[in-house]
Amino acid sequence: MMNKILLIEDNVEVRENTAEILELSGYNVNVACDGKEGLEMLKADKPDLILCDIMMPGIDGYGVLHIISKNPETSHIPFIYLTAKVEKSDIRKGMNLGADDYLTKPFDDIELLSAVEARLKRTKQFKNDYETNISGLDSFFDHAKEIESLKELSKEKRIRHHKKKTNLYYEGDYPNYLVFINKGKIKTYKTNKDGKELITGLYGPGDFIGFNDLITQSDHSDSAMAMEDSESFYIPKDDFLQLIYKDRSVASRFIKILSGNIKDQEAKMLHIAYNSVRQRVAEALLTVQNNYGSDSKKFQFSREDLSNIVGTSPESVIRTLSDFKKEGLIEIKSNQITLIDIEELNTIISRGY
Repeated sequence: MMNKILLIEDNVEVRENTAEILELSGYNVNVACDGKEGLEMLKADKPDLILCDIMMPGIDGYGVLHIISKNPETSHIPFIYLTAKVEKSDIRKGMNLGADDYLTKPFDDIELLSAVEARLKRTKQFKNDYETNISGLDSFFDHAKEIESLKELSKEKRIRHHKKKTNLYYEGDYPNYLVFINKGKIKTYKTNKDGKELITGLYGPGDFIGFNDLITQSDHSDSAMAMEDSESFYIPKDDFLQLIYKDRSVASRFIKILSGNIKDQEAKMLHIAYNSVRQRVAEALLTVQNNYGSDSKKFQFSREDLSNIVGTSPESVIRTLSDFKKEGLIEIKSNQITLIDIEELNTIISRGY
């Protein structure tokens, strides 16, 4: 069965030449002349990969990616930008929005086909079903570590044994691990001011616990206790964040594993995972500012701590802060950050870029 590719390109010559190369190589190609037409075609027929120009009238390439990334039915589709621009800021903006790759025009047939084949191969790999046990997770991690951006994933298993009535973590603790239950039964619960327990969940082998708090980077909202002798697999927070944020195909598959294919849970996690770096940095800045009190627009906060909130590298945070500074949204003096335009930061959060 031929792979389907949606090509969105407003330049007639580039569109026709690119489609011809792909069709001669055995791909089924649908073409659109602008972003609006491309999105309409996407509703009718889901492709295996999207090639999209950046600079187009109406909805540009950035807007196209933003729209498909917010829809769980299309967010997993590999996305490659076609761009005549060579400025690093334009490329970085596209990659921060979640593009998988980009090709700079003019490109030759080898460059085009190599990029397409690489993305389709990776997507096919992560369509595999992984068993919900430690062996299945090992296989998933091994495949993920073949990707350059994920090669630093931890090699060690963190398997822990819990006696009956032992706590795995407590309400109010900061989450450092994603917990996968391999054996036994675990309950999560809240304790009121009188010391009475309210059970919030019951879990067994194959279940994950604690990931909502990891995603929101907030303290554990409840406690977890072993109801019988149990065994769990601890995935470090840094590994979890890499799997969620570094690669779209990996994130999509990992979220399906986490959510157990429960659609509403999957949609919620995808929304967070595919938020742009700009959006996440803006959210982090406002979160820190709110913790300092609504009247204070100045605070001191290290780039490393900010990157831990955002869930990306310090380098990405520094670049985004620099962009915000150039745009007049913030001021930076050493580790002191001053928020200048809170309204625009909120606008970035709402529109995603």
